[in-house]
Parts: sequence; C-alpha cells; structure tokens
Amino acid sequence: MMTHHPQTSVDPELLEAARRVVWWMPPEEALRIETLFLNQAMQFGTADVVRAIRKHYSDETLRQALRDARPGIFDRRSWAYWHLVLDMGEPPPLPTRRIPGIDPSEQKARVWPEDYRAGR
Repeated sequence: MMTHHPQTSVDPELLEAARRVVWWMPPEEALRIETLFLNQAMQFGTADVVRAIRKHYSDETLRQALRDARPGIFDRRSWAYWHLVLDMGEPPPLPTRRIPGIDPSEQKARVWPEDYRAGR
C-alpha cells in the first residue's frame, strides 16, 4: 500500500471520497488535512470510500489517524471497529473535548432530550 502525499497529483478516487465525507470544504483542501479526512472517512465513509482509503493509505497511516482522532467524530461502534481492523488492541476511550479551566472528571455529559424532559 502506498501513502498519499499531498504534493503529488491526487487520484480522482480520493477526490471523490473527500467530496463525500468532508462536504463543507473543497476536496483538495480536505485531503491536505489528513487526520480530519481519514477520521471522517473512517466514520462516515461508504464501502467505496473505505476501499479508496485502504488502497491509498498504509495501515500505519490509518493507525496514526486514530491515535490523533479529533473529539466528536467517531461513535463507539466505528471506534471499536477500526481498532479491531487495524489490529490496535482494545480501543481506548473515545477522544473528548477539553474545556479550559474545567477538570475533565467534573464535566457531566448531558443527554438531550432525556435530561431536558427530566427537568435536570
């Protein structure tokens, strides 16, 4: 497998994959932000998108994208799936957002609308 290098010509298959999973920016730009592109592809990609990233990126590049994953992209199922597929062992907790000045252990996850209906 080869690793994609942004300075080389981009395969149309990757451009289409980027267009599908990072719809809010031009695909060429999305491909330059490798971790974002791969995280989005691993979470939201169709079978065609997954085939494209597996063809153009090494397993080690995909592992690094998981290690550098941004908070809020992966759900538990995809997180566990990719850790299994890439032979990374038991998945760690999902990445979380950090609020400056707040101890993460004191942050309470709110679940809407259940909390709202319960009056919490």
